[in-house]
Amino acid sequence: MTQQTKELAVSILDLVPVRQGFPMGQAFEDMKNLARHAEQFGYKRFWLSEHHNTPTLASSATSILISKVLDATDTIEVGSGGIMLPNHTPLVVAEQFGTLETMHPGRVNLGLGRAPGTDMQTARALRRTTQETAFQFPEDVEELQRYLGPLEAQESVKAYPGVETEVPLFILGSSTSSAVLAAKLGLPYAFAAHFAPQQLESAVAIYRSRFEPSDTLAEPYVIACVNVVGADSAEEAEQLSTSSDQFYLNVVRGTKNPLMPPVDTMDGRWSYAEEAMVKSMARYTFKGNAEQLGEQIGRFAGELPIDELMAVSYIYDQDKRVRSYEILKEAVSNAVRLP
Repeated sequence: MTQQTKELAVSILDLVPVRQGFPMGQAFEDMKNLARHAEQFGYKRFWLSEHHNTPTLASSATSILISKVLDATDTIEVGSGGIMLPNHTPLVVAEQFGTLETMHPGRVNLGLGRAPGTDMQTARALRRTTQETAFQFPEDVEELQRYLGPLEAQESVKAYPGVETEVPLFILGSSTSSAVLAAKLGLPYAFAAHFAPQQLESAVAIYRSRFEPSDTLAEPYVIACVNVVGADSAEEAEQLSTSSDQFYLNVVRGTKNPLMPPVDTMDGRWSYAEEAMVKSMARYTFKGNAEQLGEQIGRFAGELPIDELMAVSYIYDQDKRVRSYEILKEAVSNAVRLP
């Protein structure tokens, strides 16, 4: 009997980067333009991150950005990658995403993370408390589930809108602890391999081995977030990827430069140690033309049991960023199949 296969689902994570030489407002226009093209290309979902006190990323008011993308598109699923739950009360998140789901039924995703998405001083400013709320993450997720669930499961405080919307939840993480929680709750699991690749394999193995079916998910579901730079030639992809190199060099140095244009070479722009740290952080970066991307991602999906690939692309020229995602979708559709 011939084994049936399915196409690897492909999605986008947008951090809404601010480009050198452009005002912050342009990042929002870039976001909406990319989302419209993603829908046209057949991407499954378009997620937006949450970051604070970061002048290079315009994604602090995540639920507002999600609303804008939902308004600018018609069918693609839109959500958070993620809402950093320690920064918010579960009731407020339930009300916000219940509102979004009520306005756009069946199109809203709620990815949840336990990190603050910023430095600790800013985290304290967000929470207005010295309490370490990240430790409450498992309880907060379950409280949020209840607010979004059936009326008979509610307590005296209810989320309106929110009750009975059943907005799908996803657990985000970059470590094995998040995998344990996602498995225990029977929720889909998204791993941030685009900047924290070290525990990807072990986290996926733990999640799949410990998964407990839930009312919302019968089998484990894994999303791997990676970096992608696609172009019409390998040489162009290599050059475009220097914007990504400079972005991660920002992280290594703790600087706050906007997304920079590509350069001919990174030689002389980083030290040997900095280059090693950037390449380690961005280890899961796939770049090249359509054929090369298909081969690289095919190997990746063949070695790691994932259900969906979520791509981040730090490409300065927006037409080339759109083209990169078009090439990626074509490459996966033509070359990558899952059993």
